[in-house]
Formats: sequence, C-alpha cells, structure tokens
Amino acid sequence: MQTIKRNLKKAFALLALIQATLIFTIVMIGIPLPEIGVEFGINEADLLLVSTAYGLSFSGLLLFGGRLTDRFGGRTLLTIGLCLFGLASVGAALSFHFSAMVLMRFLQGAGAAMIAPAAVAILRHLYPEPEDFMRAMATWGGVSVLGGGVGFLASGVVTIWISWRWMFAVPVGVALMGLIAVAGFLPKAVQSRPPVQSGLDLIGAVLATLGITLGSYGLIASGEFSWSSPGVYGPLLSGVALLSLFFVVERQVTSPLLPPGFVREPSRIVGLMGILLASASMGLVTFLLSLFLQIQQHWTPLETAGAFVPYTFTLLLMNRAASGIVSRFGPLKVTCFGLLIGAAGLAWLAGIHSQVEYLSGLLPGIVILTTGTSMMFAGAAVLSTMHVSPHQAGLAGGVMNTSMELGPTLGLASLMAVAALAPDVVRGYSLAFGTAAGVYLVAAGLAWFLTRDKLQQTDTVAAEKVQ
Repeated sequence: MQTIKRNLKKAFALLALIQATLIFTIVMIGIPLPEIGVEFGINEADLLLVSTAYGLSFSGLLLFGGRLTDRFGGRTLLTIGLCLFGLASVGAALSFHFSAMVLMRFLQGAGAAMIAPAAVAILRHLYPEPEDFMRAMATWGGVSVLGGGVGFLASGVVTIWISWRWMFAVPVGVALMGLIAVAGFLPKAVQSRPPVQSGLDLIGAVLATLGITLGSYGLIASGEFSWSSPGVYGPLLSGVALLSLFFVVERQVTSPLLPPGFVREPSRIVGLMGILLASASMGLVTFLLSLFLQIQQHWTPLETAGAFVPYTFTLLLMNRAASGIVSRFGPLKVTCFGLLIGAAGLAWLAGIHSQVEYLSGLLPGIVILTTGTSMMFAGAAVLSTMHVSPHQAGLAGGVMNTSMELGPTLGLASLMAVAALAPDVVRGYSLAFGTAAGVYLVAAGLAWFLTRDKLQQTDTVAAEKVQ
C-alpha cells in the first residue's frame, strides 16, 4: 500500500513538472528576445514569429491533442509528445537561422499540445475517486502559472550570465526524465481507452487548429502593428471565419472534435472563464511591469527578473495551500473570492505612475493579484474538469489548456488596445490595469449568478467533509 502511494506521488510530481515546463517554455525567451533578434539579424515582424511560434501551435492543436488522447490513450500520446517536444527543444537550442528557430518552436508547441491533455487524462485514471481528483486538480491549477513565473526569472539570470540557448536545456532534460519515468513507474492502467472508438473529426481539427492559430496570431500582431494593418486584420478575420465554420461543422458530424454540449455546463463555463482571466492577468502584469521597469525605470534584465521573485514565491506558497483551500470552501467560492482578491490587486496596480516606488507602489499589488489568481487557477481547474468521464479526460484537458493559452493572447491584445487610448504610455498601463480590475468584478458576479444554485450544495458538502 505504501509503495502504491509513493508511486502515485511520484507520478503526480512528474506530471506536474512536465506541465510546468510546458508553460516555462512559452515565457523563457521573453527577456532574451532582443538579444535573439540581434544575433539572428531579424526585424520586428520576424522576431514576433520567434516569440509566438510555440504558443500558436500549442493553443491551436490542443483540441485535437485532447481527441487523440481519448482515442489512443494518455500514455501513448504522452510518449509521442515528449519525444517531439524534446527533439524540437534540441533543434531550437542548436538553431543558427531564423527560419529553423521558428520551425523548432512550432514543433515544440505541437509536442506540448499532445502532452498537456494526455497528462490530465492520466491524472483522471490515477485518481478515479471524484474527491481525490478534485484535490489533484486544485494543485494542478497553480502548476502552470508557477512554471511561467520560474521561466520569467530564469530567463533573466541565464541571459545575463550564460546564453539564452541554455534555456532549452530545461525542456530537453524534463522530456528525457518524463520518457524514463513513463517506461519505469507510470502505471500501465492509464492507457485505458473508451469501449467504443469514434472518428477523429479531421475536418473539425483542421478548422479549429487554423482558426485558433490565425486568430491568435492576429491578436498578438496587434501589439506590434496597428489594427488597420493587413498583418493584423487579415489573420484575425480569417481566424474568426474558420472558427465560425468549425462550430457549424461540429453540429453536423457524428463524432465532433468538441461536442456542443461539453462546454455548456455552468460549472465548466465558470472554470474556463476563470482560467482564461487568471492567465490573461498574469500575462498582463509580467508584460507591462517588465516594460515599465526596463524602459521607464531603466532597470537591467536581471533586476527586472528579481522584481518578480515575490511573485514566484507567492505562487509557490499558494500552490501548496490550494488543495486544502478548495477542499475546505469548494471550487466555486474559491474561484469567486480569487476574482475579488485579484480585482483588488489590479486596482492597486492601476495606481502606477512614472515616479512610483517598487516596494510601496507595485509590490503589494503584485502579491495581492498573485494570491487571487492562484485561487482562481485552483478553483477553476476543478470546475472545468468536474463530472468528466475518464474517456473524455483528454478532451477536458485540451479545452482547459486552450483557455489557458488563449487568455494572455486575447486579454493582452484587448487591454493593450484600451491602454492605447491614454495620452501617454504609463497612463495607458494604469488604464489597462483598472479595466482588468473591472472585468474581474463583473466576472465574479457572473460566475456566482451562473452556478449559485447548482454548486452551493457541492461547496457545502465539501466543507462538511473537512469538518
């Protein structure tokens, strides 16, 4: 019995490390991006491709990765994904040309799109009891953002002291570790498949992948170019058209990639909304504050990375407490309180100005916001995977991770458009933070309204079990 528990803990720790590494790999080239541009001799548009290639393929292929997981099993998809992710990471580290770097980053994202839903499917089999799975997902919710925080810090340190190429040693090492563990102690039971094999809906997969990828690229490009630029509205309109066609097709096929009723459940709507907003706000705070500290305050990359140490430390503490908090109060209350606390942190950061002091003007807002978003990730991860049968666990993981990936893209593009309305850059930052705080408050009210009758009983039962 003790051996089984130890293997279960090791399996969870391994999967959590892998999930954190997937997000780590997104942000790890953020700070060294200017240096990469100089080394490759590329312009702003090309640099945008280097920055976004991983995230575009990751978010675009997640739904299909989830479907493949449910069709062929979590263990198989995890193994294939780790191989592709690891090999592409080696290729990225050794790339000495812009096009090779973009291709390797794109392949990294494709591997990650297999790994993420496969990991959730494996967790669903490792924790067959609903209460155990809830605790696991509460911790899982904070793992991703913790990986992003560590990646942001590490990129500053490695860029200054060694070389940005060494950042790719982390995904390579984790991929190797994962492959060894899959062959070693990961239970073979996690390979179970549904009794009836359905089609793969390749048309839906193509439409969803292209729609999400093109739409996301258009939103990302809006941060570098005007909305009237063909490089912005072209991909954006094409993405919207393809996604609209995708939802039409899904109503016609017998085995849809995304069953229309899957995301209609109120708890899942709130969970996906919470994950999207939490990831959007964390992307906003790291992006805007890193720009503010380096450009407006003239901090070095290493000093800027150091400014986010409290951010990462808060994530770590909250992640350790997440399971107990969700078990005690229930996922709905935790998500709603997280939205309210996060709104307070964003409102604090809205007071930013050109002469603001880090310790008194920025640090409290960072810590408050991080506390709130950690609660949101914990509660929302449970809500988005509640009542999911084992044969749809891959789909649930794909949808949840798609929401997490789209959050920074959609949220950052929207809020930066709001920031552009201000008369100067710093006032724009303030307006963006203030707007995000308002969105959080509206979302908290909407979340409670949608699920108050259905989930209040669930929250009460969870609290009684702890007592």
